[in-house]
Amino acid sequence: MALKEFKLPDVGEGVAEGELVTWHVAPGDEVTEDQVLAEVETDKALVDVPSPFNGTVKELLAEEGEVVPVGNVIITIQEDGDDEEAAETADADAEETADSDDAQASDTGGESDEDSGSGGRVFAPPSVRRLARELGVDLESVDGSGPSGRVTEGDVRAAAEDDGSEDEPSGPRSVQSNGKSATAKRDEGTSASASAAASAESADREQTLAAPATRALAKEEGVDLNAVPATEMRDGEAFVSPEAVQEYAQAQREAQAADAEAVSAEADAGTATAEATGEPEAAESAETGPGAGERVPYKGVRKAIGDQMQRSKYTAPHVTHHDEVDVTELVELRERLKPVAEERGSRLTYMPFVMKAVIAALKDFPYLNSQLDEENEEIVLRDEYNIGVAAATDAGLLVPVVHDADRKGMLELADEMNEKVEKARNRKISPGEMRGGTFTITNIGGIGGEYATPIINYPEVAILALGAIKDKPRVIDGEVVPRKVLTLSLSFDHRIVDGAQGARFTNRVKELLEDPKLLVLE
Repeated sequence: MALKEFKLPDVGEGVAEGELVTWHVAPGDEVTEDQVLAEVETDKALVDVPSPFNGTVKELLAEEGEVVPVGNVIITIQEDGDDEEAAETADADAEETADSDDAQASDTGGESDEDSGSGGRVFAPPSVRRLARELGVDLESVDGSGPSGRVTEGDVRAAAEDDGSEDEPSGPRSVQSNGKSATAKRDEGTSASASAAASAESADREQTLAAPATRALAKEEGVDLNAVPATEMRDGEAFVSPEAVQEYAQAQREAQAADAEAVSAEADAGTATAEATGEPEAAESAETGPGAGERVPYKGVRKAIGDQMQRSKYTAPHVTHHDEVDVTELVELRERLKPVAEERGSRLTYMPFVMKAVIAALKDFPYLNSQLDEENEEIVLRDEYNIGVAAATDAGLLVPVVHDADRKGMLELADEMNEKVEKARNRKISPGEMRGGTFTITNIGGIGGEYATPIINYPEVAILALGAIKDKPRVIDGEVVPRKVLTLSLSFDHRIVDGAQGARFTNRVKELLEDPKLLVLE
């Protein structure tokens, strides 16, 4: 039986790595082709990884919670096969291994891998291998303390410290602070500082070409455009893109953080020394350092959301327009239609009505359904109406998209939206079902809020937030009466949409929601 290695496949377009969230198998388990081996979280979704073989799990080579690059081996499987053929293969492998061992022993002066216990192979997860490369540690020289001799992160760090003490006997003092080596912290900080400083090196030009939006971005970031490394040349002059400005600003922030960390490490080392020598003032200083607390990794979907929000806020000047709409008739109409929808197997919420009203308004105000092509300095008025509906999930805010929403009926919209939102909440939605949106609707009212300043789902141009429907007083025919009132918060990119246009768009949505019979004509 052949031992097969299975590499983490490309689980989504443009995805370079994924976090191995859950193993569904263990060593010794028999698996069949297409059986789910593990769940991997990318920055877009949670994806099942199926087995390509029938066989028995031999070893898991990645740990739950570990971020694994696409193409790394994550599991080995003893493949099922014909016994006779397997025996021949095993004999051939044994002969080949013996020949290889003999040759290697000859090359190394008689040394063999008998002591390794793994046939010369070093078992270590990818993160440990990366750490070893960073610290200059030869994994083959490290004795693993993990199961079956697996090399752990602690083994690598211990080996690195041993090497450092042997090679640099007169180097920095080794002082223990909070259970960690202060020397190591100081070295890491110095190294990070040097690295960040190198990437944040100023271009130091006298003149730089850039789009107005890029200049505005540089101003917001506090960056001198003449210091930003150029991405291209135009008319013989250096040209800087928004991405280059953000990278340079980020590099500067990292350099400053690294400097601060190095200074903090020096302080920790000094404090630890003071504790060892009984100096009370220094010990008191350590207690007033950075606050303790649970640390949660900033990665996966959470980081993807953060990056997207940051890009949107730094790229599109946001304006938010607030309003209220009397939806008493809409509430009554929906109550009448709900039983009819249920008879047809559909769950009718208010969202399909809002989607219909928004699509009609987008057709009247196409700049709200557009996208800015900054490179070619053109506004693209989209000819499709793909409506994203923000859904709160345990992993963060995901936005399933109902494509070609203008071509679908009320119940069709309701069914597709409900299905995709449910898939998003169960982390089973595909990246393709969250791409291509032209306008987004988010419902904060389901949680209880009224107004918001929603951030545009860039590169879209606008987003509409719905508040809760509440009973509020309204004057009708000279009398104050209770009415059902819905709040609207429209954020839009002020580079493309003016305030008056945003208000008119909102008025059109209000008109259709106040008198929902008009939606029949849409």
